[in-house]
Amino acid sequence: MKGLLKFITCGSVDDGKSTLIGHILYDAKLLYADQEKALALDSKVGSRGGKIDYSLLLDGLMAEREQGITIDVAYRYFTTEQRSFIVADTPGHEEYTRNMAVGASFADIAVILVDASQGVLVQTKRHARICSLMGIRYFVFAVNKMDLIGFSEARFQEIQKQIEALGEELSLSQVKIIPLSATEGDNVTVQSDRMPWYKGEPLLAYLETVDIDADDQEQGSYMPVQRMCRPDHTFRGSQGQIEAGSISVGDEITVLPSGEKAHIKTILVADQSAETAHKGQPVTITLDKEVDVSRGCVLSKDTDIPVCKNLSVSLLWMDDEPLVTGKEYLIKIGTKTIPAILANIDHAVNVNTGENISVQTLSKNGLAVCEIRLTEGIAADTFRAHKTLGECILIDRVTNMTSACGVVLKTDRVIQQADKASFVCGDLTARGDIFEEFYYDASSLNVLKYQPVHQTYTIGDAIPRKGKSYAYPDNFDILVLRDKIAVMVRNGKITQIIPFRDYSYTGVPVVNGRGFAVQVTSQEDVEQFLAAYDPDDPEFFKRWMKFDTYRKVGF
Repeated sequence: MKGLLKFITCGSVDDGKSTLIGHILYDAKLLYADQEKALALDSKVGSRGGKIDYSLLLDGLMAEREQGITIDVAYRYFTTEQRSFIVADTPGHEEYTRNMAVGASFADIAVILVDASQGVLVQTKRHARICSLMGIRYFVFAVNKMDLIGFSEARFQEIQKQIEALGEELSLSQVKIIPLSATEGDNVTVQSDRMPWYKGEPLLAYLETVDIDADDQEQGSYMPVQRMCRPDHTFRGSQGQIEAGSISVGDEITVLPSGEKAHIKTILVADQSAETAHKGQPVTITLDKEVDVSRGCVLSKDTDIPVCKNLSVSLLWMDDEPLVTGKEYLIKIGTKTIPAILANIDHAVNVNTGENISVQTLSKNGLAVCEIRLTEGIAADTFRAHKTLGECILIDRVTNMTSACGVVLKTDRVIQQADKASFVCGDLTARGDIFEEFYYDASSLNVLKYQPVHQTYTIGDAIPRKGKSYAYPDNFDILVLRDKIAVMVRNGKITQIIPFRDYSYTGVPVVNGRGFAVQVTSQEDVEQFLAAYDPDDPEFFKRWMKFDTYRKVGF
């Protein structure tokens, strides 16, 4: 049996989307006996003169049945002898385009229905564009209601040319065109004897056999971290789903955005230890050393995923309020959610012609390419390179509504933290985030970080003790918790770089690796501080850290 296939049905209003899926379920004997009886009874008061109305299997809302249209996205799960399926039946009306986009975001294949009596309509083009925007690569254009045009081959060929032109315009690479009748069942689950001129397979047979992984060529392996697992002080695991490739115990991984490297110590799939895990598996990973990992980070192997602060994004605007440049939103990419500024609209896209249009704003259901500025660097990539890290949504910070969804077209690469100023002595290495500058950005109303220094310091070197947003004393100690390294500074110069086990408190001020004052006054305090370290516990930082002793926020 082939793997799970997730597909979406879409198209213009009354093209027969719900009827098509209902007929597949009915013909494939995938209904319980009481469902069949209920369907037969409901159909008697419908619009088909007592004949089975297959759309009633999908349209469950009272408003949907009264109007004869789909409003909400209806998900159905079914299995044939060849494959398991999840199908999203989506609304065709323009008012519910954002509902349709939500369905498209999960799908591997789009089944777009075209009314044979009307051909390719504006909403057909809109849905094809949105499905392409959502990253769907496989398209089935189901030319429906062939029974209403006498199963005409000539009419089908006319529509076929319209679809092929649309495919070229949108650069669709995998397109299948099938003539069918959803109400009568022609070419839905079995070959139609009323269209002998069509030599291809029926729709269900195609869905059962299509190989959606054939052109999946994401580079390397990566896993966005969903959460940190801390059942007790002895275990710290990073949990998430592997989105590409595979990982094994002993592999070297890079943590993004920090750029830190470590090796995989253990892999848990569910609660069972495993040597290797593959794409699609949810896992818990532990590393062989303490590194800075939290929700939103990405664990990567053999892939060059950039850390970015500016993105060019193709967006579908879904909010009732129009898009306004300069407004701040939350952006979610992978498992990371951070503030972002919608800086500029490069151009809108005419859904009918594909023409680029210069605009100052964008209304609901509009498509546009926009520039987005992030408040900090995060792991993101173009949608074509790494799908999960190239999908995004914008969230209104006041209403918490999803304002837009889209995909990343371009990224700018920023220098990763692994390249920042650090302290090195032999085999000992510690990061020097004490030189980060904190400043207030008036345009975004956010506190941002910036690191202008990219230098390595060792014993005997003088360090920059004063910057725009920091000022350290002549004599102080730096305890870099992530690397378990102590750096001693005397008279502005580094005198020692040692592991924690060799460190003793001498009475000078102490800061952590980011320059926050550590509130200790004795060796006993230091030992308690180091023992209590938990990067995921805000109470630890409240108890032991003070930001504004040596730091401030600049402009």
